[in-house]
Amino acid sequence: MSENFDVDQNTDANPDVRELSEVPAVEVISRAAVMLMSSAAEKLGLSDADPSSSPYLDLDEARRVITALAGLVTASVEYLGPHAGPIREGLQALQRAFREASLHPDEPGKGPGEKYTGPVY
Repeated sequence: MSENFDVDQNTDANPDVRELSEVPAVEVISRAAVMLMSSAAEKLGLSDADPSSSPYLDLDEARRVITALAGLVTASVEYLGPHAGPIREGLQALQRAFREASLHPDEPGKGPGEKYTGPVY
């Protein structure tokens, strides 16, 4: 099953739509990182006042998203320039939040994404 998307139709209705080929790589990578961060935060229940009782809390899913984020950040850090620091800090905050949310925290170096980033304490 294939779908045909005519991007030109959408650009007239929405002038903010850009061709993907025109978007700089650093912006694509940064947007992907922000999406993964947001997903991980939701799956850690961080959008609720009490994360431990959040209906969205799912540590298994959070582990997967954090690990994917760590891989993306590690593989692309040289291209991120000034965006690298804040994205790395966000990743580490999510890794620490995961450890705090876990009933049986992983050993340092064994947590989500730590095979790419190194231990987070």
